[in-house]
Amino acid sequence: MNLAYIPSPSTGVVHLGPIPLRGYAFCIIIGVFVAVWLGNRRWVARGGRVGTVADIAVWAVPFGLVGGRLYHVITDYELYFGEGRNWVDAFKIWEGGLGIWGAVALGAVGAWIGCRRRGIPLPAWADAVAPGVAIAQACGRWGNWFNQELYGKPTTLPWALKIDADPAIGRVAGTYHPTFLYESLWCLGVAALVIWADRRFKLGHGRAFALYVAAYTVGRFWTEYLRVDTAHHILGMRLNDWTSIVVFLAAVAYFVISQKRVPGRETVVEPAALAESAGAAGDSAAEAGAAGDSTAEADAPRAGASHESAAEAADGEDAPRKDDTAGSEPSKNA
Repeated sequence: MNLAYIPSPSTGVVHLGPIPLRGYAFCIIIGVFVAVWLGNRRWVARGGRVGTVADIAVWAVPFGLVGGRLYHVITDYELYFGEGRNWVDAFKIWEGGLGIWGAVALGAVGAWIGCRRRGIPLPAWADAVAPGVAIAQACGRWGNWFNQELYGKPTTLPWALKIDADPAIGRVAGTYHPTFLYESLWCLGVAALVIWADRRFKLGHGRAFALYVAAYTVGRFWTEYLRVDTAHHILGMRLNDWTSIVVFLAAVAYFVISQKRVPGRETVVEPAALAESAGAAGDSAAEAGAAGDSTAEADAPRAGASHESAAEAADGEDAPRKDDTAGSEPSKNA
């Protein structure tokens, strides 16, 4: 008997009157807000404009949700198509089922469109949002806790996750490894690693994002290994484990090649922000010049008055001398 465990919520939905609030969706929304907030701070610190990250996220997030759902439906098609299945369930994203690989891939397409519209480089934007994306994943994993899904192998560890039975989907009651918690904590560690490495080594040109991807895949490999949900296997390994290996190698290759081709960090990430800064500096200089001119004009009358006073004083001194000279001349003639 397991005396200590993590309880699962009795329901994943809370109703506020007629409005259902689903825990899975709530976790994703929180993650998106955190990612945009942190990404904006990092973007501005690198010389970008306030609001640019959010504007591009308007493109990236919907694309990412569609990509994540497509990956899940394609790789687990048997859950939605075939005898006894309802294909309409493929659109019920609130019930869970987002593949991070598809979310990042198609989300990058949306981000590329947004970056093109703003005239900024995608790699620089990706570097800014990389830690936020990792934190968003950490938040999103708690949606699995609300839905009692994607847990690991049975265990009696004190931090085991208690799962309730659900015969409709073949879920067996018991205590299991809380892989959602493992991955959530791992993602927080990845975010901290990227922030530290970016400050220490001044990563640029997409290398901070590549570091996030490589570090995440390492953790995903071992959490995926623990999971017991149905999955496709290739050569004895789960499909997502193979995906982790391929993506890890691609991220490391990009990091190394990018470092050799374009070392260092971008000096300008958003030309519009640079132009605004230059304009603001010009306005400040113009205001300072105008203030200087006003001071000079104010001093000019004072200088004129001083010259006039000096002239008057000189005239006053010369007058008596002329009179004295005129008065002395008769004495000499006499």
